[in-house]
Amino acid sequence: MFELDLRSRQPIYEQLVDKFKQLIMSEVLQQDEQLPSVRSLAQDLSINPNTIQKAYRELEAQGYIYSVKGKGSFVSQISQIDNTAEIKEIREHLKRLMVEAFFLGMTNQEMKQIIEESQTSVLKGDAYDPD
Repeated sequence: MFELDLRSRQPIYEQLVDKFKQLIMSEVLQQDEQLPSVRSLAQDLSINPNTIQKAYRELEAQGYIYSVKGKGSFVSQISQIDNTAEIKEIREHLKRLMVEAFFLGMTNQEMKQIIEESQTSVLKGDAYDPD
């Protein structure tokens, strides 16, 4: 399904959350589609089942998935996902970074190039690596 970077500074559960979000938002995983069981995914990825469970709990808290007792976890309806608070926080963070970048001499064209590269990366399904 996907690979994890075990040497990354980003915790494994966050990598899982990011990858599942990516798969859901790009509609690779469809609404009401069942996710792999915690046990089988942990075995496939050779990681602790508690790590998978933590990622699933985070995805459920963010509204990307829902769980049915005794059945498993499933993809939520995309329109039900409320990212308003996250988007507001990201906007503020981006504003601060952009002001700093302009202060240091970055041009509008350089900013646009970064935006285009980021969008292309997301559309291709590349994982985000903060390093």
